[in-house]
Order: sequence, then C-alpha cells, then structure tokens
Amino acid sequence: MKRNDRVGGIAIVAAMAAVIALGAQQTGFKRTVLQQGDLSAPGREVVQVLAEIQPGAEAGKHTHPGEEIAYILEGTVTLEIQGKPGAMKKAGDVFIIPAGTVHNARNTGATLAKVLATYVIEKGKPVATPVP
Repeated sequence: MKRNDRVGGIAIVAAMAAVIALGAQQTGFKRTVLQQGDLSAPGREVVQVLAEIQPGAEAGKHTHPGEEIAYILEGTVTLEIQGKPGAMKKAGDVFIIPAGTVHNARNTGATLAKVLATYVIEKGKPVATPVP
C-alpha cells in the first residue's frame, strides 16, 4: 500500500468515526455516511450523509469545517442557527449552513425526519464537532 493511500484511508476512517460519534451522543439522532471522496478543490473533500431524527429529538449544537448543503427528504425540523430565529423546514425544503456556524436541527414533527446532507469540508478534519 502506498503512503498516500494509507493516509487517505486513515483520514476517511477518522472522518466516519467523528460522524458516528456525534450521532451516538444524541438519542434519537443518527447519521449514516452514504459516500465520501476527494474534490477537485485542493484540500477539500465531500461527505454525504443521511441524517435521521426521531420525533422530539435533535442533532445537538455543532459546527462543520466547511459548508453543509441539505435537503429535507421527509418530516419537519426546526433549524436553529446561532444568532437567528429558528426556521421551520419541511420535506422538499433546502438550506445551506456556512462553515464554522453553530447550529442544531430539532424534529418538531410527529414522524421521523430524514435529511440528505452534503458537507464540503477541509480534508482530514472531523465532519462535525459538538458545541457545549
């Protein structure tokens, strides 16, 4: 195995572990990595996940080392972005969270909420970092 392949593999495993760890901290919230790979932009990678939030549960306040581009597949969530009032998002709605912005998604509906989230992040950094 080449050194670059080994380093790349380690970075992928570390990023996936960070996503899983953040999801595990919140009961009723789960992230599943669908795909991850390098981009043509130097130092950037893409991670795409399916986030599932049970009724009454939340992702918890966190940040990302890059942009989050998201599409609500099912259900209803209240998107809380630091410094702004909460915004209700329903199936078919989209949003973008700027890099480093503290935010949270809370399922305020009566059914499971599913969000397709794509992160364009700094390579080798964790996908999400919890904020106390």
